[in-house]
Amino acid sequence: MNTLPNCPKCNSEYTYEDGALFVCPECAYEWNAASEANNDDTLVVKDSNGNILQDGDSVSIIKDLKVKGASSALKKGTKVKNIRLVEGDHNIDCKIDGFGAMQLKSEFVKKL
Repeated sequence: MNTLPNCPKCNSEYTYEDGALFVCPECAYEWNAASEANNDDTLVVKDSNGNILQDGDSVSIIKDLKVKGASSALKKGTKVKNIRLVEGDHNIDCKIDGFGAMQLKSEFVKKL
């Protein structure tokens, strides 16, 4: 009997093959076994200019950003130090002086 790999996202054992892909019926994740073997699960985040960002980098905001719940916006040119990269739509976690903890999209920053 041929054993299939567990789902890399939810670790479900109920995966099945669909052509060249493996599919997880529990979380609906699809992956290619060959590309999954080459993937070392490193998060690659690029700024607006295509530079690769890393944890601890300093960035600058490239346009005014409105902040929900705040009376003012983040101004263009605001420097953000010591960023942390996270998974998701807003992939930069940081603290901004005067605003506190925030999450930013990498497309609105440039590396310093």
